[in-house]
Order: sequence, then C-alpha cells, then structure tokens
Amino acid sequence: MKINIERINDAVHLKATNEVGNELFMDGSPEIGGQDLAPRPMQVLLMALGGCTSMDVLSILEKMRQKPDKYHVEIDGERGKDETPAVFRNIHLKYIFHGNLDEAKVKHAIDLSMEKYCSVSAMLHHDATITYSFEIIQTV
Repeated sequence: MKINIERINDAVHLKATNEVGNELFMDGSPEIGGQDLAPRPMQVLLMALGGCTSMDVLSILEKMRQKPDKYHVEIDGERGKDETPAVFRNIHLKYIFHGNLDEAKVKHAIDLSMEKYCSVSAMLHHDATITYSFEIIQTV
C-alpha cells in the first residue's frame, strides 16, 4: 500500500493520493497556518475508524440477512490533555440503524468488527479505550 502526500498551497493544505488515484484532502487549524479547508489528520483517523467498522458491520449484517433502511455512526474522540503527541485516549462510537433489525444480530456484528475485523480499531486500541453503543429505530 502506497500513499503520496502533496502540498497544494503555501500553507498546510495537503492532498493524499492512493495507488489508484483516489484523493483525500487534509488541512490544519488556523493556529498552525491552516485554513480549515479540509479535515485535520486526527479527524481523518476517526473517519477511518468509522469507515472501517461500518464496512465490517454492514457486510456482516448483509450475511445475516439484516438490511438496515438507513445507517450512520457518530464518533466522539478525546485526546490526552497536555500530551505531546496528543493521541486519542477515549473514543466512543454510536451506531444508529433504521429498520426492522434483530438487536442481538446487530450487537454481534458490531462486536465482531470491533474485536476481530476492524484493522483501524486494532491499531487504536493500544492507546485508546474504545467503547460503543447502538440504537435501532424500528420502521413500520
């Protein structure tokens, strides 16, 4: 896996490109010369966690014949205070599903993702306590 990072302005607005040409932009806070033109790298890390576990959970639920009508996950990350580097110490994910889903199957899918399949979670859990909750909004 290879990623190329390119500076695209005279500050810290960056473009990351993968091997097939997909792009992701990042920027810094105004305090370090950024212009808030894109997510910051630590925000991208939380996005990666959410994307990784979402792909797992949705794929596992599909195999269980559980199809949410709508889905999203909210992620809250807390970084260490007065630490350099300021790594994540606590991360909470709240999964929200809409549809007629079996609660036990949803919990099992999330557990499998967080404990076995999600590579991003596996990397982050060494420094951060990762917790989750979920909600199923039943549809009629």
